[in-house]
Amino acid sequence: MSPTAVADRPIRAASAGAVSSTTQRATAFVAALLPEARALGRRLSDDLGDPQSFVAHLTAGLERLADPGYRDAQAWIAPGSRSVLGVRWPLVHAVESALRRPLAATSPALALDLAQALAEAKAFEVRLFAHVPLRRSLPADPERSWQLIRRLARAAGDWVSVDSLAGVVARGVLLEPFRWAELELLVYSPHRWERRLVGSTLAELPFRLPPAERPSLAPRPGLPIIEAMIGDDEPDVQKALSWALRSWREVDPTGVTALLRREAARARDTDDGARAWVVRDALTGAGADPALAAELRPLLAGLRRRPGAPNTGRAQAAALAFVAGGLPDVRDLPVDRADRSLSE
Repeated sequence: MSPTAVADRPIRAASAGAVSSTTQRATAFVAALLPEARALGRRLSDDLGDPQSFVAHLTAGLERLADPGYRDAQAWIAPGSRSVLGVRWPLVHAVESALRRPLAATSPALALDLAQALAEAKAFEVRLFAHVPLRRSLPADPERSWQLIRRLARAAGDWVSVDSLAGVVARGVLLEPFRWAELELLVYSPHRWERRLVGSTLAELPFRLPPAERPSLAPRPGLPIIEAMIGDDEPDVQKALSWALRSWREVDPTGVTALLRREAARARDTDDGARAWVVRDALTGAGADPALAAELRPLLAGLRRRPGAPNTGRAQAAALAFVAGGLPDVRDLPVDRADRSLSE
């Protein structure tokens, strides 16, 4: 998912009239500043070989495009985001679009240098812009690009950063299928945002392929990964897992249905509200099976998430057992040492 595609989700207000008013104001604000955003992108093409100048000029340009009202709303739209300028994402997208051809013409090494400089920036939107040159460097310099991806994943502190990075990770996994091991290792992470990245990437993957090719992902360990993580106690992770299940209907609808039946029964038998929430949410959305929802919802009736309830996922149990046995924490192993795949 592009960093320009995630954070202008509608602000829910108290009434339909308030939503309409907010939307109209935002639309007018963006329309007025689109020419300036496109001009900023064209000017930045001159700085592609000078990462520090690029960061400085991008920061200054985005500050001029900022909407103070939107900035103030980010505190509750994306809790944990730091140093937000308040630039609406269609404007960032306009900057990115103007840079697309010049960036494609530059070398992957320069693109990666630029991504690294952007990743160290103070402003939130500037840091997220690192994903743009990172997508350019990933096919030609995958190893160094993945090093930066890992750094960005560990540093993330909000869902917007994670879900934007998921689009880059999905591209990398499709380019090099052995990178599934990166996702399998993050399943065990003690950091909730890294675990969310797993679910968000799985949710993105089907939509990086044409519809006719999506079933080709079925042999990959997408569903085993999700099944290992269901029971996670973090709401941010739960949301990504249900999103992944809804997306995976494009890949393996029969497998998703079987998983949901198993997990609904397990949630009922163990009084597991977190597990029930993921199943219940995965029964919604485009392509949902009304008959399956009618079958499973009665099993989940009365099961609710409880504050302080433990993580009941198999991945968490495996990580704890690893440590309890005196072995190195599986979450600290390099990817090529994490030799027990969830797909086995």
